[in-house]
Amino acid sequence: MNKEEIVMEGLFIEIIRKRNMKNLYIRVKEKGMVTVSAPAKWKDEDIKRLIFKNLSKIRKMRDRILDVERERSKEYISGEYHYLWGKPYQLQVNERGRKCKIEKTPTNIFFTVKEGTTRKEKEKVFVEWYRQELKKVLPTMAQECEKKTGISANEFRIKNMKTRWGTCNVHEGRIWINLQLAKKPMDCLEYVLIHELVHLLEKNHTSRFYRLVEDFYPTWKETKKRLDRTP
Repeated sequence: MNKEEIVMEGLFIEIIRKRNMKNLYIRVKEKGMVTVSAPAKWKDEDIKRLIFKNLSKIRKMRDRILDVERERSKEYISGEYHYLWGKPYQLQVNERGRKCKIEKTPTNIFFTVKEGTTRKEKEKVFVEWYRQELKKVLPTMAQECEKKTGISANEFRIKNMKTRWGTCNVHEGRIWINLQLAKKPMDCLEYVLIHELVHLLEKNHTSRFYRLVEDFYPTWKETKKRLDRTP
């Protein structure tokens, strides 16, 4: 096994050559580290060409993982900003409560916790709060998207995912939505729902798939950029 590091458009990329490999694999690890595993016999220029071809996808995946890690680094203390439906709210923490609860005003999130509550316990309360906020919106939004597209799913579920905004099990007709979407503008949720519903007609990201998405949601490209850009 042979290792080397390259820099491509500001990204540090580790290339690992392996004898028994037949294809090239790109992985984005914790802290945004990019690792490329390639067959030992491949030429340098072929490896770099494939990396360059996938550079935009690598950046998006890296930014998403770093975004998740930034969320993990939050301490849930007064003064932090947390997002709901694309709007920032300043957190105010009261550590003398009888039980943990979250209340929202137009500008603040008031977080009451019991004395001695750990960061991990605070995070768990917040995750559940986001889940409930998404549950309030998802059924109506999903119904509207089904009506707009004429496509129906058997089930919509919520899951806390690291690298995907949504997934679709075509065989079961089940769509999973990332609960982190509760932090994004509402139209981002609409876009993801339509994107996943279209997979029930076209499993892969083919040209037909994107034509259908554009038919149902003409401004999807602008919304996708906002989805990837907003905190």
